[in-house]
Amino acid sequence: MSPVRIVIVGAGFAGYQTARTLSRTLRDAAEIVLINPNDYFLYLPLLPEVAAGVLEPRRVSVSLTGTLPHVRLMLGEVHSVDLAGRRVEWEDPEGNRGEMGYDRLVLSVGSVNKLLPIPGVAEHAHGFRGMPEALYLRDHVTRQIEMAGTTEDPRERAARRTFVVVGAGYTGTEVAAHGVLFTDALARKNTALRHAPPPRWVLVDIAPRVLPELDERLSRTADRVLRKRGVEVRTRTTVKEATSEGVLLDDGEFINTRSLIWCVGVRPDPLVEDLGLPTERGRLRVDQYLAVPGHPEVLACGDAAAVPDLTRPGQFTPMTAQHAQRQGRTAAHNILASLGHGTPLPYKHHDLGFTVDLGGVQAAADPLHIPLAGPVANAVTRGYHLMAMPGNRVRVAADWLLDATLPRQAVQLGMVPSWAVPLDTESPEIARTARASGR
Repeated sequence: MSPVRIVIVGAGFAGYQTARTLSRTLRDAAEIVLINPNDYFLYLPLLPEVAAGVLEPRRVSVSLTGTLPHVRLMLGEVHSVDLAGRRVEWEDPEGNRGEMGYDRLVLSVGSVNKLLPIPGVAEHAHGFRGMPEALYLRDHVTRQIEMAGTTEDPRERAARRTFVVVGAGYTGTEVAAHGVLFTDALARKNTALRHAPPPRWVLVDIAPRVLPELDERLSRTADRVLRKRGVEVRTRTTVKEATSEGVLLDDGEFINTRSLIWCVGVRPDPLVEDLGLPTERGRLRVDQYLAVPGHPEVLACGDAAAVPDLTRPGQFTPMTAQHAQRQGRTAAHNILASLGHGTPLPYKHHDLGFTVDLGGVQAAADPLHIPLAGPVANAVTRGYHLMAMPGNRVRVAADWLLDATLPRQAVQLGMVPSWAVPLDTESPEIARTARASGR
């Protein structure tokens, strides 16, 4: 008989942990197949440090083949799932299509940028969900500061030195916190900008405070650090329109800028909706064992799944890496149970607190819900990330040490053009328009 085939779709926090747990337990007793567009697991929490030049890209990219020795990697993106026939269909990076049957299926496809119906945003903003966006932003910010130093037009100079981040959640707050330190360092090195006002950063959110989903103490710490660095925090404010010249806010102010960074939030991958199964706010409904009702051979976890929160009856677990990682382990355990190894376990996890890296020696953290700020919180934050990373720990620590002792290398690499990172990843028309205009 052929061995049981377990197919895992997506190698984010949930999918990677599922594959890793199964690989260590089953080894060659089953065929474990991981389908993912890239050959690496991306440690998303440290992506802002890549954009700010603190970490090199490979530091937060953990090799899938190098760390999952008993897993077969298929490079591709799944476009359809035949639940009745138990088959998945995917397309590889070169456009070739393939399909594969499965005995067990884990859907951990993650999320994509959340779009809002605001004129001009899809055309002129860039998101922050993956390595291409981080590399593009690093080049873009460097280029804007350099071009600000070459122009004689004061209006253009001000626009190029202005950066607007929309969304004061976890990602937006860290991008603004690291970004302002990065541009300040760039401006100090630029002869034409040394005596000019520092670059301007504006953080916009409709919520009443930064980090609205986290504890108020973390919010106050982050707000204080941002404002001390000169970041303009605009709460209870949103974008009304975006153009090539800048951003119109709903209070009537028009901000001249060439940089609109979209960190509003995420939504489940469109594949979830295409399945035609019951969803909750776009996330696939599953039971407490992470199984899809009516399809016990299919499990879903991470951002793609609406997992009942047993610690808060009637609610669902939030879309965080902390939950996704642990759901991946639970999914693997329950697949093993379905194969006769143990008994199924319901997913139940009390959050252990959060950490927010604010750049330099600043951070906000509440490990085990004990509020910390400043260098102590920074040490806890970096220690947590080193423990949570499945690889590259020494390299990450080395980059942190080098950043603390040496000036950053601020150069444009030009590897990712603007048209390659459209905010609306489902609209090929936007990508074609951006490519034609050279943005």
